[in-house]
Amino acid sequence: MHNARTFEIRNFQPGDRARVRELCCETGFLGTPIDPVFEDRELFADYLTGYYTDWEPQSSFVLLVNNEIRGYLLGSRHPFRQQLYNFYNNIALFLRGIVRYGGYNAASKKFVRWILGQAWREVPAAPRRMAHFHINLLADARQVATTRALVESYLDYLHKHGEKAVYGQMVVFAGRRGAKMFERYGFRVLNRAEITKYRDVHPEPVYLCTVIKNLDESSRLYAP
Repeated sequence: MHNARTFEIRNFQPGDRARVRELCCETGFLGTPIDPVFEDRELFADYLTGYYTDWEPQSSFVLLVNNEIRGYLLGSRHPFRQQLYNFYNNIALFLRGIVRYGGYNAASKKFVRWILGQAWREVPAAPRRMAHFHINLLADARQVATTRALVESYLDYLHKHGEKAVYGQMVVFAGRRGAKMFERYGFRVLNRAEITKYRDVHPEPVYLCTVIKNLDESSRLYAP
């Protein structure tokens, strides 16, 4: 029981795909809907969730609050396969985006220009042969208990499959706990880089932060 509501974590199921894509877009702009930044929800969800839901669904988990999906963790144990997928998928997304570009509004066109010209420069370095994850929760589900339960479910899964380490990348800024919370649970901050696309729409710098955890030291979250 949490705040008079029950929550549970379960493995991703094929029927969750549409809801995960919806949540991806509902949290895509610093935890709020992506629409003010980029209006093409289909392409946005394809880019961020397509591999996990369609090619490695067994490595993902969803958070249910009162039996409704309110968050997810998308993970991968096969980085080389994902990198190969991303190579071809990015070409396909680029071609689809070019066809649709003329119909986009000004904000969306600016976002596309940033993706093509700057985004690749602003992604901090991350291990290329290591399991990783992305986590998103709707605002009303962002609690220590729910976040911890999601991540621990994934860490248990990795440990059972013999993985030795895992990393994640998250957007952090002054008003968001982000990396500090993960440091408390045994992750180490590897690096961070500013995401410049938010300079015109957010009052403080926004960073993409890479955190890493050695699963040989502990396959569970823990507090000091």
